[in-house]
Amino acid sequence: MTKNLASLFCGALFGLGLTISQMSNPDKVLAFLDVTGNWDPSLMFVMAGALITLATAQHFILKRQQPICDTKFYLPKTNLPIDKRLILGAIIFGIGWGLVGFCPGAVLAALSDSKFEPFLFTLALGAGMMLFSCFDNKK
Repeated sequence: MTKNLASLFCGALFGLGLTISQMSNPDKVLAFLDVTGNWDPSLMFVMAGALITLATAQHFILKRQQPICDTKFYLPKTNLPIDKRLILGAIIFGIGWGLVGFCPGAVLAALSDSKFEPFLFTLALGAGMMLFSCFDNKK
């Protein structure tokens, strides 16, 4: 129960941060990505704040040698190669983000705005995930 409440709190805090920083606003994100036009560098401060917070928290959590709400860390395998699937997936993700200004995390926060675009993006995201699972040959 404690782990679920901590997860809920962290998710709500993350969504609040995305909303306050306007990272759930596609116009703000697209202006940040438009480095050759009307560039808005303000999201760099959001990213810098996030990195400072992560580095500080990670220092203390790793010093404890145990997560706060679990008995062990679940770290990814580091010996996995950078392959064509990873590169292609990153390219598709970047193109989608650059076209519409939403990434999967921020769109969930943007759903609270009661606008149609985040809802449509979420449907398209779900459809893409379902299509991938249908055609994925690495099951």
